[in-house]
Amino acid sequence: MCRSAIPHALIQPDPPGPPVSPSEHPRAARTAFLAVKDAAEYLGLSPHTLYVWRHRRQGPPSFRMGPRGRVMYRRTALDAWIREQEQADSRSNTTLSPLSAAPQYRPGRTAGI
Repeated sequence: MCRSAIPHALIQPDPPGPPVSPSEHPRAARTAFLAVKDAAEYLGLSPHTLYVWRHRRQGPPSFRMGPRGRVMYRRTALDAWIREQEQADSRSNTTLSPLSAAPQYRPGRTAGI
């Protein structure tokens, strides 16, 4: 829902104080769908990065919603995409780490050469 469509009496301002992490951000927590700006904030990226990734068909899955065709992201899809990124990174997933793999030798060569 567009922020301008919400009656002003129902809009709660963000509480003052220290910065809140994206996962604890009250505005982002109110909806299962995030606009580009909110999704970028949630991921710690710039909106421009998300637009570029969408153009290149990279990054988290997105779709167009509503008569204006606003680009939106499902919060659950963002969380799943983050988990996929963690699993694809050898620093987070030790099974992918080249340091944990047994040494491979080419046939016909000795280990000392």
